[in-house]
Amino acid sequence: MPRIRLADFIRGEMESIIVEWNDFASSHVPAGANMSVSALRDHIVEILSFIADDLETPQTDTQQISKSQGDGPTESLYRQSAAEAHAALRLSNGFNIDQMVSEYRALRASVVKLWITKGLLSDSVDLTDLTRFNEAIDQAIAESVAEYTKLIDQSRNLFLGILGHDLRNPIGAASMAGDMLKRLSPPDSKERKLASQIVEASQRGIQILNDLLDITRSAFGSDIPISRSPMDLGQLSLQLVDEMQSLTADRHIKLSLDGDLKGAWDGARIGQVLSNLIGNAIHYSAPDTIITVALAGDPEKVTLSVHNEGAPIPAEQLDAIFEALTRGKSPDTSQYGSSHLGLGLYISKKIVAAHLGEIGVMSVAHGGTTFTAQLPR
Repeated sequence: MPRIRLADFIRGEMESIIVEWNDFASSHVPAGANMSVSALRDHIVEILSFIADDLETPQTDTQQISKSQGDGPTESLYRQSAAEAHAALRLSNGFNIDQMVSEYRALRASVVKLWITKGLLSDSVDLTDLTRFNEAIDQAIAESVAEYTKLIDQSRNLFLGILGHDLRNPIGAASMAGDMLKRLSPPDSKERKLASQIVEASQRGIQILNDLLDITRSAFGSDIPISRSPMDLGQLSLQLVDEMQSLTADRHIKLSLDGDLKGAWDGARIGQVLSNLIGNAIHYSAPDTIITVALAGDPEKVTLSVHNEGAPIPAEQLDAIFEALTRGKSPDTSQYGSSHLGLGLYISKKIVAAHLGEIGVMSVAHGGTTFTAQLPR
């Protein structure tokens, strides 16, 4: 039997390779179940042709090392390589990155299986071709993954831009209009009450927007940004407790300050943690109980704790309490807190971690619930 090099085999058996690969993609990749055959085949012909051409191109040892690291040459006939175009189409079709990479694994397996089945893998020359083939597949995977990641990053930035600008402006405008109506309306009038509701609803909307921005950054692998400056946590806690007390006049919040509470932190972010923990304590404790906020300083750190009485957090929920979209049950209902997104504790943990600190919770039947954050100076 005359020798058939792998490049010629790929060109000659293109249809057989694609058919076998297509069977895998349509049955093993969930996102491909509802796609047409032409959509599944989209750039495989171009990718296989590029691989065949690459196999016939002379390659030095240095070029081989570069290709194994994902830095091989791209197709000169296209501004965007077939692998990059394939990634863009798969993203638009709902494939996740694992499903896209599994297509390349299937393509690799299809070529090698058919080549071995036909008895064409025989000597060191064929093994060299097989090595070059695997390197070319790896290069295509690297290009696809890089393009997929780039497009995801662009989508993330667009999403954050819309959240941070296009939604913040109309909510801010509504808040300003409500505040003006509130000041112009007679005291105790229906109009003043409605204006107050507009202001409060707008402020809640802005807070939810800020929380969503934080969780979106975190979900895409970005840390919550902080800007440290010298500050006094005691003064910050006094201010926040006063604000929270004025918003919940029927509740009593006790503040305890001990030791040196000065250091370098992001005041706005730590205020966010305090507000989240105090708000959480108010929401999940009985109205006739006291909420205790305590700050204690030692040479290395400041420890912040918020304690409330009430039903304990079930032990099986403690491990998940700081996860996103996790909500506890309100004390006066069997329903989980529907007015909360379940982001406060998750964001608080991210903020504390950004300060190189730790946050935890203890909850027992007769001792109440205490959230504790340790913040290095």
